Amino acid sequence: MIDTHTHLYVPEFAIEGQADGSAAGQCAAVDRALGAGVEMMVLPNIDRASVGQMKLLHELRPACTVMGIGLHPTEVKENFREELAYVMDELQTNSLQYHAVGEVGIDLYWDKTYAREQMEVFDHQLSVAERLGLPVIIHCREGLEQTLEVLSGHKGVEAVFHSFGGTCDDVDLIRRTGDYWFGINGIVTFKNSKLASVLPHIGIDRLLTETDSPYLAPVPFRGRRNESSYIPHILTTMAGALSKSEADVDAATTANAKRLFKLS
Repeated sequence: MIDTHTHLYVPEFAIEGQADGSAAGQCAAVDRALGAGVEMMVLPNIDRASVGQMKLLHELRPACTVMGIGLHPTEVKENFREELAYVMDELQTNSLQYHAVGEVGIDLYWDKTYAREQMEVFDHQLSVAERLGLPVIIHCREGLEQTLEVLSGHKGVEAVFHSFGGTCDDVDLIRRTGDYWFGINGIVTFKNSKLASVLPHIGIDRLLTETDSPYLAPVPFRGRRNESSYIPHILTTMAGALSKSEADVDAATTANAKRLFKLS
């Protein structure tokens, strides 16, 4: 099993008494995931402040983590050019350390003030991903039209729609632009979600497993802090939706993740 999107490096995973600059609680979360059968975790950054925390966890658990970096759309504000320059400089200076550009994209759920700037930033990061030959982790919330408009100018980019929770119509719309991947997390286990019925329409050859820890914990942990060790619960629901064995879904999604993120 591979968790293709997890933020285990964030302070929410610190344990009581953890010293400043330590990552004991974060390492413990990684180790719990390994114990649950998760062999690899993809760590996308969130903002400038998260880069150091992410790199520290990767340095402490290099055999089972890889990193992505990008400017998250909700961080596109007045100083977006400065923030974009920072993450792009980090990526291009240390390009061999990163397996993806992300998470990046369009988020118009909370605020539409910087919609145009979000598209500009997304476009720039897609161009860098193309040049470096890196896959892109897409964050898309209430901005599918804008996301696809920008993506249409970058046909050479491989990308995953992280935390996908859309409909069959959304899948078809996305596929008119490109043959992308779909990251499935705890949303698929929610009683009010119809995502499970969409999985056969996507097809197992384009599905990835993820948690988006510490958010979106699957049933039976909904409402609690999420973590990568919960991937098996997501996999179980996916297997039922696809009418396949858990072993087959595990094998397919693991192979998909290794292909997209160039994991050994």
